[in-house]
Amino acid sequence: MTPSARVQAAIEILYQVIASTRDDGPPADTIVQRYFKTRRYAGSKDRRAVRELAYRAIRRSGELPADGRSAMLGVADDDAEIAALFDGSVHGPAVRGEERGAAASLVPGWIEPELSQHLSREEWPALLERAPLDLRVNVARADRDTLAASFEGATPTQLSPWGLRLPPDTRIDDHPAFAEGLVEVQDEGSQLIALACRAAAGMKILDLCAGAGGKSLALAVAAPEAEIIASDTNRARLAQLPPRAARAGAAIGARLLDGGREAEQLADIDGQCDVVLVDAPCSGSGTWRRNPEGRWRLTPGRLDRLVALQERLLELAAPLVKPGGALVYATCSILRREGAEQARNFLGRHSSWIGQDVPFDGGRADGPGRLLTPAHDATDGFFIARFVGPC
Repeated sequence: MTPSARVQAAIEILYQVIASTRDDGPPADTIVQRYFKTRRYAGSKDRRAVRELAYRAIRRSGELPADGRSAMLGVADDDAEIAALFDGSVHGPAVRGEERGAAASLVPGWIEPELSQHLSREEWPALLERAPLDLRVNVARADRDTLAASFEGATPTQLSPWGLRLPPDTRIDDHPAFAEGLVEVQDEGSQLIALACRAAAGMKILDLCAGAGGKSLALAVAAPEAEIIASDTNRARLAQLPPRAARAGAAIGARLLDGGREAEQLADIDGQCDVVLVDAPCSGSGTWRRNPEGRWRLTPGRLDRLVALQERLLELAAPLVKPGGALVYATCSILRREGAEQARNFLGRHSSWIGQDVPFDGGRADGPGRLLTPAHDATDGFFIARFVGPC
């Protein structure tokens, strides 16, 4: 592919990403993969260059661009070499007329007042930087320092005692350690959520919103003699857990719940859980560096619905905790309504519960919890709070 053809390919991908964002369709990574499946003529260097161009445009535009061409014209506004490739060549983009490129911004305007008080403008660029690949070592079966030597460029994470950090875009799906269940892909911040549960032998721990089970796996290998129950209403995601657990050698009980009937279906463990983890559905704003088009998908209405769902899940979780037990609340979010405000509101509704600091050094105190951010902690953005119930 010529340099101009690469720009045109990125424009075509951006058109699809923008349309998918509006229609709540597949993510950008999936769209890029599908695009090249039907274009076998593109070599690996072409695919890499086109992908980087498309993501450069996505990261540059906090607001949703009008279309793929305006998104790439915005990049051209910043880069004379890209601007020169709008040359009207056979496979390249048409010559630029009076068109305006998409405006540059990091955060959508309506989201700015929603951000945590700790997130200064100086920290915003880190929200869109390329993220490293973090692994969680299966400490029940392997030693972190020993395993690090088998991965090129691996370094131990600073906050999680289970983590290894690899360069961005490292592939590990064909690595023997992955096949043998010795490591799982998991951001360091996500590992700290499991650490906040303080799992120990003999505990009964419920992962209420388990999804594909990443945190359930971390809990199971951190405390092999604990009883871990993973529940979710999403059948497809929860179905990914059994093979992952088998690969890791972890014993985890899975419960598929019906939306709206969760309390009824969990009644048999009411008041029996030492820990209930609520890793709640959220905006995903803490993962923009991995999914930068997520800024385009979030709307005020969607945020309102997510905040209401988080509150409902906390109310569902509280009665499941045994006297003196703990409820751990987490979101991969940097928005105050999903973090500190949600935690304060829970304590306001439950005056006999108290906030308890989490057992790690990272993050900054944010209301009753702690906020992790890419700039401050080199992790994805997370809010984590731990509440202890009355005895």
